[in-house]
Amino acid sequence: MMTTLTTAPVAPLLEQLFAQARGESPLSEPTLAAVPEEERRRMMRSKTDYRALYARLKDYALPVSQEMGQLLYMLARAVRAEHVVEFGTSFGLSTIHLASALRDGGGGRLITSEFEPDKVAVARDNLTAAGLLDLVELREGDALETLATDLPERIDLVLLDGAKALYDDVLDLLERRLRPGAVIVADNADYAPDYLARVRAPASGYLSMPLGDDVELSVRVG
Repeated sequence: MMTTLTTAPVAPLLEQLFAQARGESPLSEPTLAAVPEEERRRMMRSKTDYRALYARLKDYALPVSQEMGQLLYMLARAVRAEHVVEFGTSFGLSTIHLASALRDGGGGRLITSEFEPDKVAVARDNLTAAGLLDLVELREGDALETLATDLPERIDLVLLDGAKALYDDVLDLLERRLRPGAVIVADNADYAPDYLARVRAPASGYLSMPLGDDVELSVRVG
């Protein structure tokens, strides 16, 4: 069975974007390469210093893996997602996977937030090239503001892939709207210890487990 994800224009566009991302390592950026790894990890966990780090990375896609993109598509189809929220658009590769699932599921609304204006512009161009922009609402700015209002009453799936230190705060904004059975995928979750402690707590209202080395998969059950 053919899907939006496996046919033109999406399939060749994704191959091009992933190939480009593989050829542009963030560590090739001189000022970032000069920062010790432990300091980079500290910046990613900080609720204040992460902005300086991500500003240095504004020209890099920082995408999910191709396998994770496929998993996002499958999860969105499996839960029959109609309303999806994404924290951290970057160049829109994960957004394309999620929007493809909405298209093949009959439509819906994907709200995605990104605070780097240049990345919002690139993501918009990529979504236009994919023929999926009509399903996506791009919100530019701080997610603690952009995701604080005008959300759907029921959210079916959430992707957390922005500043790791804010995962717990973003969940605060979305939690009451998560439907039973809603899925949350948190990429690089090892940088978000408060978030992990929350979703793994027995009385949290979630079932949660690590998926691979640094992804946390959670389901809303409470």
